[in-house]
Amino acid sequence: MVKKDASFEISPGSVAEQEAASFLSSKQSSNKLLNTARAKATLLFQQNKKAPIIILVLIVVGLLFSGGADQYLGSSSDPMLALATQRRLSIATWNIAAINNNPFEYWITYDENPEYNHIMQEIEQFIENPGDKDIPVNQVFTDEMFTALESRFQKIGWPNVRSYWENDFKNRKIVSGFLKDADLGSKRLASMPDRITNTINVVGKEEPVCRPTVINMYDGDLSNQDKWWKAWEKFMFEDDLTISTKDGDITKKPFEMLKGISRAKYPAVTEQEEADSLPLQTMCGAIFDAILVQMMNTVSEPNIWQPLKKTMVESLNKKKVPHTLEILNKVYGNSDIITLQEVSASLVDQAKHGPLGKKFWIEAPSDMDPVRDQNSVILLNKKRFPEGAFGEITQKVYASFPQGVDVPVAKGDINAIITKDKDGIPYVICSFHGDTNGLATIPVNDALVKTLESDAELMNHKLIFGLDANTYDKFKPGKQQDVRQWGESYMAHGMSSCWGDVPQPGNYTTFNARTYLQPQLNKACKSTEKREKGDVNPKDFIVFKKNDFEVVKTWKDNTGERKYIEDMAFPTLAFPSDHGILATVLERKF
Repeated sequence: MVKKDASFEISPGSVAEQEAASFLSSKQSSNKLLNTARAKATLLFQQNKKAPIIILVLIVVGLLFSGGADQYLGSSSDPMLALATQRRLSIATWNIAAINNNPFEYWITYDENPEYNHIMQEIEQFIENPGDKDIPVNQVFTDEMFTALESRFQKIGWPNVRSYWENDFKNRKIVSGFLKDADLGSKRLASMPDRITNTINVVGKEEPVCRPTVINMYDGDLSNQDKWWKAWEKFMFEDDLTISTKDGDITKKPFEMLKGISRAKYPAVTEQEEADSLPLQTMCGAIFDAILVQMMNTVSEPNIWQPLKKTMVESLNKKKVPHTLEILNKVYGNSDIITLQEVSASLVDQAKHGPLGKKFWIEAPSDMDPVRDQNSVILLNKKRFPEGAFGEITQKVYASFPQGVDVPVAKGDINAIITKDKDGIPYVICSFHGDTNGLATIPVNDALVKTLESDAELMNHKLIFGLDANTYDKFKPGKQQDVRQWGESYMAHGMSSCWGDVPQPGNYTTFNARTYLQPQLNKACKSTEKREKGDVNPKDFIVFKKNDFEVVKTWKDNTGERKYIEDMAFPTLAFPSDHGILATVLERKF
């Protein structure tokens, strides 16, 4: 046994400390690390006074590079790492939001280019106060274009709709008579073909195929009506596209993908319009796209708005997945648990095969929906949960819904797993994406609690539930979930949240509002009314049993930098979702 020499120490100013200090300074390390290295070196010298001074330097090098000094001491610059101690869990939840095919649909914060706000405000004025810009339809979708369309209809055996054109549509004003026509909207004559043909996922192609229009990722030249029409006609009637269906892969032209508009579902449609709905909606879809091209080239120059759109598409659409993964890895990669919502199968695959897959077990639900492709996913830190998930109990949660009650959930919305941390503590971890109105949130939480309380094997598990609750501050009674009622509901189960027992209605995690460049103008918000009429609500939560944990720290983030800028519409070019990230550190009570 080595005799302890109580009098031995490395004194300040000694050669040993000077060597270590010089090395640490070059690495910009902290005084805490130096003190730790000094203590370890002291112990070694106590055991062997002849040990060379290089031992001290090697200890420091080891602290810096074998697992990192941050892992040993924690880092004040990274709250996820600094606060995650033995009894603490660092948790993040994020609805990363499905990719929106229309880069112009929502107001975004685009400080890098003032042309964005200028164009969007000009479009708003064009529609709200068109004046002499409210020209007849046949000046943007010409008689020659209709005749070409009519010829296409005749060749494929569709009914003739010239009477609709001559007696009605050609003479309508493009704004007051078409875009703002509520009856046209209720019949879905323009929105239905847009929904089906706007963006089409094609077998064997990484990127989807887009209809030539302003409101998607189409990157062709739309600088005038003739160029638009030539591309539009070819796309709709000539391009063969192979798509996946439940019956296998099939090849169709876009016009063949359209579906008739049923009067039973849309009562505003007349019997004759129902019979003529395929050519009628195709004509209205063409008129709609022609008006959008006319508007954009009126309020801006093609060499301004088209490059602007391309930049937005790159950031908001094409690079959304890699940008999302980068934020998760670089900013929240030290979390113990991450719950995600609205996750595509592609993102799951890329996460598993990228840097996140080295740090986390990535658990997707067994009932992933490849068509809707919006799934709830759970990431477990491999150091905190070395064995990953032991099983999934999602189906048990479904089975706990009250009989005869229709809870508005879809495949992939709920993902509940069981696991155990490195200390043997058992957990149930759940990720959930609520329906748009939040009406499923309370029933799902009730079912989750019932599942745990009714199963002897799960009763002792600690629950972590990260969710997009889709709750509202200013709610429509009976139609939307009040955030206060949601708080009362989880408290009745002995639960609390990262926001405390009582959620704060004004603690928003979303701030988005529709623009005038999308088919549903009744939902458009003026540039001055984004907060008043937009979706600005407290929607995201992390909940748990109050007896199990207490909150150490909670923050939200709409920048990807652990900061939240209030009163800022998002997504932005730097932050790719319309939901903020919510993060918390919980301390286990026992």
